[in-house]
Amino acid sequence: MTNRTTNVVELNARPAGPRDPVHPSITEDLISELVERFYDEARKDERLGPLFEQRIEGRWPMHLARMKDFWSSVLLKSGKYKGKPVPVHMAISNIESDDFRLWLQLFRKTAEAVLGQEAAQPAIVAAERIAHSLWLAKFASPFDQVPDWMFSKSA
Repeated sequence: MTNRTTNVVELNARPAGPRDPVHPSITEDLISELVERFYDEARKDERLGPLFEQRIEGRWPMHLARMKDFWSSVLLKSGKYKGKPVPVHMAISNIESDDFRLWLQLFRKTAEAVLGQEAAQPAIVAAERIAHSLWLAKFASPFDQVPDWMFSKSA
């Protein structure tokens, strides 16, 4: 009979970092307004409207709630969003590179209108970072240059 020893693995975890909002004036109510206004405008856009409608038709309330959780997680560090945006966007077959430019252009305008100039800036930087990641996953090869429109001049 052999004597078996049990291997014990000790995990050292660091506590979560601070969950400070990207700007102190951003609230859940403002995020809700931002998401609602952004999608109202996106649905009116001749290019973005049909793209969103094709994917979300009949599920708008659920999508808006999910996007409010997403932006709460991004802007307030709330941890509300549980999902994987990259695979979702990879599955959209008719999305084009320039659609990200249109999305960012509309997001920048809406964020400034809802959040105000100062609070909009960190939200826009976050949106640009997200768009950059999604664009790279969908369209880029190791040799592609990121489009100039991807990041604000002030960012």
